[in-house]
Amino acid sequence: MADTPLSGLEQHTPMMRQYLALKAEHPDHLLFYRMGDFYELFYDDAVKAAGLLDITLTQRGQSAGQPIPMAGVPHHAAEQYLARLVRLGESVALCEQVGDPNAKGPVERQVVRIVTPGTLTDAALMEETRDTLLAALAPLGPAAGLATLNLSSGHMTLAEVPLPELDAELERVRPAEILVPETWAVPAELGRLPLQRLAPWQFDPDKSRELLCEQFAVHDLSGLGCDDLPAGIAAAGTLLRYARHTQRSRLPHIQSLQVARQDEWVRMDSATRRNLEISETLRGERAPTLLSVLDTCANPMGRRLLHRWLHHPVRDRRVLLARTGAVGALVGEGLATRAAALQALLRRSGDVERIVGRLALRSARPRDLTALRATLSALPECTALLDGLPSAHLASLAQTLAALPPEILGLLQRSIAAEPAAQVRDGGVIAPGYDAELDELRGIQDHCGGFLLDLEQRERARTGIATLKVEYNRVHGFYIEVSHAQSGRVPDDYRRRQTLKNAERYITPELKAFEEKALSANDRALMREKMLYEQVLDALSGHLAPLQSVAAALAETDVLACLAERAVALGLQPPEFCDETRLSITGGRHLVVEQQVSQFIANDTELHPERRLLLITGPNMGGKSTYMRQTALIVLMAHVGSYVPARRAVLGPIDQIFTRIGAGDDLASGRSTFLVEMSEAAHILNTATEQSLVLVDEIGRGTSTFDGLALAYAIARHLVEKSRSPTLFATHYFELTQLALDLPGVVNVHLDAVEHQDRIVFLHALEEGPASQSYGLQVAALAGVPRSVVREAQRYLAQLETHAAAQRPQADLFAPPPAGQSPEPAPSHPALEALRALDPDALTPRNALQRLYDLVRQAREV
Repeated sequence: MADTPLSGLEQHTPMMRQYLALKAEHPDHLLFYRMGDFYELFYDDAVKAAGLLDITLTQRGQSAGQPIPMAGVPHHAAEQYLARLVRLGESVALCEQVGDPNAKGPVERQVVRIVTPGTLTDAALMEETRDTLLAALAPLGPAAGLATLNLSSGHMTLAEVPLPELDAELERVRPAEILVPETWAVPAELGRLPLQRLAPWQFDPDKSRELLCEQFAVHDLSGLGCDDLPAGIAAAGTLLRYARHTQRSRLPHIQSLQVARQDEWVRMDSATRRNLEISETLRGERAPTLLSVLDTCANPMGRRLLHRWLHHPVRDRRVLLARTGAVGALVGEGLATRAAALQALLRRSGDVERIVGRLALRSARPRDLTALRATLSALPECTALLDGLPSAHLASLAQTLAALPPEILGLLQRSIAAEPAAQVRDGGVIAPGYDAELDELRGIQDHCGGFLLDLEQRERARTGIATLKVEYNRVHGFYIEVSHAQSGRVPDDYRRRQTLKNAERYITPELKAFEEKALSANDRALMREKMLYEQVLDALSGHLAPLQSVAAALAETDVLACLAERAVALGLQPPEFCDETRLSITGGRHLVVEQQVSQFIANDTELHPERRLLLITGPNMGGKSTYMRQTALIVLMAHVGSYVPARRAVLGPIDQIFTRIGAGDDLASGRSTFLVEMSEAAHILNTATEQSLVLVDEIGRGTSTFDGLALAYAIARHLVEKSRSPTLFATHYFELTQLALDLPGVVNVHLDAVEHQDRIVFLHALEEGPASQSYGLQVAALAGVPRSVVREAQRYLAQLETHAAAQRPQADLFAPPPAGQSPEPAPSHPALEALRALDPDALTPRNALQRLYDLVRQAREV
């Protein structure tokens, strides 16, 4: 802050010296400085916050001879302002009053927490249905350590990722904040991400290793499976250090570290995730997407877990069979009502995962504890619904729920009031009967009204003043009010407290003694209640691990019940898995498109080593892209553990899903549409294996016809001969259909359409063989292109076709002509010659009809 140099601190007021010292410790954060009922911001922070939050910027008072720019937000409404700042990518240091307000000089203040986009735990600041993740990148040679932390749940992962694959991995986890060394030359494709640059020493592998061993109470990291991942250890240690710093806590709920191996997932790059519209449409909207169709989860924990599953499809068949078996148990044998009952129960439950995180961070509020109590009270009913189902996985979840120590629920039932206040400072949080001393102090307050009525009656009788009143207000406390007309009759022990226009207010020794007792009882009760609440948090913090297990079991139960409900409602079937290279789908459907149309045409897909690439032709809007995407989505759903939209689906091993569908300019990186298209194609060709599902849609459109056709031919050939990947390859280059004659494993299929009364009707049914034509002009007319333009296009198309036919007959496009031989022009048709000789303007209607008959006869004779 150039206008507030620390070198001149002695010139500032004591309070501003305190502020500037705290601000110097947090130069990169907005400092919310607590003053009474407001958080105040000063100098540059005030100017910045006023612009971001649209709050008033003022100048009040002076320090060091200069006016102080100032802006503030009410303490009780701070969350909404914090949420707006975090969404804008800002970080905020919360500075609270921690000292005695009656002490001499400025009240002692400390930064108690730093709120950053990746370290949110407050319910009001986080999105209910999405995880908020903090990530760290530690580049080391050709790879980078990637660690992620969900601070609200305590879930932490570690991995090492090749640098070219970082973009895809970050797209998979979608962190809200990424820690990187400030000296690292960040790759261009990562420049758009929310990066937080830190000093390089914070990524030191040795210091990180020590910190991780301390956190997880282990001698070394070999037992965690990451001892041989130095870059990953550096990233994880940096992540943990940053989280501890921002939360001012040792984070006791982070109790395990999961090593993520890339071969655990069906991998998808960022383009594939976008093109399949898993949780976000191509326009960036939440619906219609696969997640929006599948998500009928009853609880936020389940909704977040379903989102994670869809972006982390697993390859482990044991996990998949356990999940599909659990879904089958919930929908089979007439037991679908159990799924509905489970969801009804979970709908009334709290977000235990995030509540446990706030317990660990000592920020849980009273209503968090009532939600936890209600959820734990419902566990026996949830366990009973899971018991007896033919699924070992559901039985395991029921066992986890039943294993929770009963003393946790007992403590919550005894200690927390049925309907507590929102904040501990408001009182009324601890249940009656939990603490005798608190009950006694509350009794003094509760009997206050009775004492005042009794005193009023006695004083009226003693003084003879019938209008005498005994009352209380927050400014003057307790008092006896007597009108001016009766003031001469007050006893000598009355002491004047306040004079009003029409009355006098007095205090008596008896009332003064009661006031001191009552008011001190209120303060002592609040202090006692706060202490008891902290003790409850202490006791619950000793059970973080079993509570986290319960949260995970409830979330998975919710997702499985959701998938069971969807299986029944949408007519889904269980996938089958095999070990041979095969993808066989009978009656496959696109689950999202199906919800948008009145009738959806199901189609089959058959891919195996003898049928490796399906070359798909057909008109625009004929359903090629939908057909390709539905195949990928069926594969994705099968690897989530869901039932799939098909009459039957048999899947061999799948390691990756690639899509090359559509493209746009990447203006930020200076890349044209065609360059983006070729970059995605290059990634597929360099990465795809025999177990990778590849979707390629109309590649080569962004350049000249011959260049695009040649590239499409070469790419298709590479996928068949080198990559040997099961591939769906859609194209409008009809010349490519010749590949089926030249390459084993290439099969022509098409989505057909027919013309009816000058209009095109799309059949959307997949048929064997190439399409007969593309119907491009008919689709243009359907789109509303003026009829005059369509007619002109038809005339020009006829000329092009005639010219092409005159140049050479259709042959193998890619076979060179024999040496010394040039193609002969095709002979002209007699009917065509007669048609060219006609002068339409010189014909009468009768002559025109006769010439038409002649032309038909000539056409049939040749």
